[in-house]
Amino acid sequence: MLAKRIIPCLDIKNGRTVKGVNFIDLRDAGDPIELAKIYSENGADELVFLDISATLEGRKTMLDLVLEVAKQINIPFTVGGGISSLEDVEALLKFGADKVSVNSSAIKRPDLINELSKKFGNQCIVVAIDAKQIHGQWKVHLAGGTISTDLDLFEWAKEVEQRGAGEILFTSMDHDGTKNGFANLVLKQLSEELNIPIIASGGAGNIQHFIDTFQLGKADAALAASVFHFGEIEILDLKRKLKNNNIEVRL
Repeated sequence: MLAKRIIPCLDIKNGRTVKGVNFIDLRDAGDPIELAKIYSENGADELVFLDISATLEGRKTMLDLVLEVAKQINIPFTVGGGISSLEDVEALLKFGADKVSVNSSAIKRPDLINELSKKFGNQCIVVAIDAKQIHGQWKVHLAGGTISTDLDLFEWAKEVEQRGAGEILFTSMDHDGTKNGFANLVLKQLSEELNIPIIASGGAGNIQHFIDTFQLGKADAALAASVFHFGEIEILDLKRKLKNNNIEVRL
């Protein structure tokens, strides 16, 4: 059985790590390079860096930060934000990223997923999907959750898989930053309907939430931010508790 992964997420704005609730009310959470080093040394399986304002501001993810992070850590890391072309991905991989995450650009031009997968291999293509419930339907949002679309979460996830995504990073906007637990019913449905790994994001508040998302939500990995950034959960402690609950993790 594949080990479940624990992935700290660093949302980057103006070169700093930030964290908000329901995608708003951002507060400073520290230097991303320092945090990356700490997580790498303390049991994180992977890291995700999201330049959260890159799409809104129409600019590219910071290559110098990617290069610096690559020098400091020895675990895989994914970079997202403002990625819209083969050239963007080529540069990020060249500067040391292991995977890239696309979101808004894939919604606007789905063929991008096919092109990236064909050129770089699906193992390094993550499609991030931000969704929230609107009148009982899970609808996909873009541009950092600021623009709603008519796309149904499950239909889009299936299309993404067919087009060559290697994994899906699903964030429930309704749960994000609330610390009330992950969207496990939705995660379970995604896991049952797709054949690629699903990374759970949005809602981690305590260790039980991680246990639940692996056991009930059938997630392949769990991503969180503030509980790690502000020292509320230590990754090694989390992994020991997961192992005690018969969840396979790397220690």
